[in-house]
Amino acid sequence: MRTQSRRRPRASLAMAAAGTLLAAPLLSGCWAGAGGSGSGGNAINVLMVNNPQMVELQKLTADHFTKDTGIKVNFTVLPENDVRDKISQDFANQAGQYDVATLSNYEIPIYARNEWLKEMDSYVADDPGYDEQDILKPMRQSLTGDDGKLYGQPFYGESSFLMYRKDIFEKEGLTMPANPTWTQVADLAARLDGAESGMKGICLRGLPGWGEVMAPLTTVVNTFGGTWFDQDWKARLDSPEWEKAVKFYVDLVRDHGESGAPQAGFAECLNNTTQSKVAMWYDATSAAGSLEAEGSPVKGRMGYAPAPVEETESSGWLYTWAWGIQNASRNPDKAWQFVSWASSKEYEQLVGDEIGWSNVPAGKRASTYENADYRQEAAAFQEMTKEAIEGARPDDPGVQPRPAPGIQFVGIPEFTDLGTKVSQEISAAIAGRQSVDAALDRSQQLAEQISEEYEGR
Repeated sequence: MRTQSRRRPRASLAMAAAGTLLAAPLLSGCWAGAGGSGSGGNAINVLMVNNPQMVELQKLTADHFTKDTGIKVNFTVLPENDVRDKISQDFANQAGQYDVATLSNYEIPIYARNEWLKEMDSYVADDPGYDEQDILKPMRQSLTGDDGKLYGQPFYGESSFLMYRKDIFEKEGLTMPANPTWTQVADLAARLDGAESGMKGICLRGLPGWGEVMAPLTTVVNTFGGTWFDQDWKARLDSPEWEKAVKFYVDLVRDHGESGAPQAGFAECLNNTTQSKVAMWYDATSAAGSLEAEGSPVKGRMGYAPAPVEETESSGWLYTWAWGIQNASRNPDKAWQFVSWASSKEYEQLVGDEIGWSNVPAGKRASTYENADYRQEAAAFQEMTKEAIEGARPDDPGVQPRPAPGIQFVGIPEFTDLGTKVSQEISAAIAGRQSVDAALDRSQQLAEQISEEYEGR
């Protein structure tokens, strides 16, 4: 039976870790706005990441939510690294400056454990129109605290899958397997090198960051049979499974991956794919909306396959940008009204009608995938995305029991620092500055420091 150790971190440890929360694997824009004068009365303050869907939300709020409810929303919109720092400071101190913030399924269980968030079950119970059961089950589970209560509501969600150029495959006489293995993907990448002038077989992240290279790489480690920690909190980065997975990943990206791989993250791989510099790309399902958008050079030329596997049945990750309400909020009831609206079916319909169905913040509601307008607009990838999200296994992503939840991360506060430091070692191996063995030796030492904190608890 799987055992889970979810000890409450010591206050100093939790605060230090919260202050280092870094960006997750989503594309960000470059626009930032300023916050308002304060919450209270008939106003709330919302702190959120500056990705395109959030910016669209900000534009729609005054003419719809505020007009209908009379509640003014003061937005502060920042790049991911900046917003993580600001959220952790305000919520950890329970300063109450912000009523609502964008958090992921990595942070929400940790913040809930430290009593920084309002539970949402009572709000959901009094708001039947919200239809909580329409939220995809993996999303609901990932935003639940140790006490079984909800502490977040998703704005949109994603898993990961393999994207590939159907036209290039056809030209080369190749077929993508219905459920590809990583061994098959490596063979295809080798055969696709040079299929067009300057084209490489695959794009894989190599950019340092727990939410950059470590996101896809950890899913590879999982399906190759590895784990960051065993159920007794023993660090396992020196295991044969880790060595096999990392050597596979590093060799694949060095031999058949994009140029400049050590500096390539989500955004760079998206550009490489749209510019026909790569024939395949393994990454977030949210990327498909950009690839299939009006004006995309590869619109209609992409195919989509499940995340490649080796020893597991599936290997896609699970991620959501979600709304959390600060425990110290001076206006929690009005904050819930905003959260309910921003994550509702009605909001998705509004985006579809006013902006376009390809812009809908999908990946969270079953009803989205039953909507004829959305299904038509997202026909190339919507079913594969839904299957990937529903098939994600955050509590059991590998071949052995885990001490904490998470697929592309380990659900403990210290992982932001550990994951980032390990990513720097891996990126250096991709750049050829050190061997995989040397990278894993250093990484194991880092992980053992975490083991010392958790073993026996």
